[in-house]
Amino acid sequence: MSGLLTDIDHVGIAVEDLDAAVAHYQRTLGLDPVHREVVPDQGVEEVLFHVGSSFVQLLGALGSDTPVGKFLAKHGPGLHHIGYRVSDVAEALERLKANGVPLIDEVPRDGPRGTTIAFVHPKGFDGVLVELVQGNEAT
Repeated sequence: MSGLLTDIDHVGIAVEDLDAAVAHYQRTLGLDPVHREVVPDQGVEEVLFHVGSSFVQLLGALGSDTPVGKFLAKHGPGLHHIGYRVSDVAEALERLKANGVPLIDEVPRDGPRGTTIAFVHPKGFDGVLVELVQGNEAT
């Protein structure tokens, strides 16, 4: 059986104050943002920093009733999810579903940076929310 994942696309970190977190990453780690985007359908504003072949993604909630807003209210700031690169999100979803992994997204959807994405329920991966990402590896 060949591997489903091709790389780690990003690590998503929920933050209370996006601008303060960006400034902190710039000051302490010497990283400059390579991408910033408001993603209304996900209720977030994201900022990406390139680290090796992957990204660190800081997520600011657009409101308290959004998924990241609810996460922050329940857990506080911290690791929100991991994004894995796959060559075909639809194929990956079929394979996971066939193996009994619970899905949040039954079909792929448009994501930030011109990507195609889908989320997999944390129950499927020991409590970790997983995002499958296809395309646009460079910003």
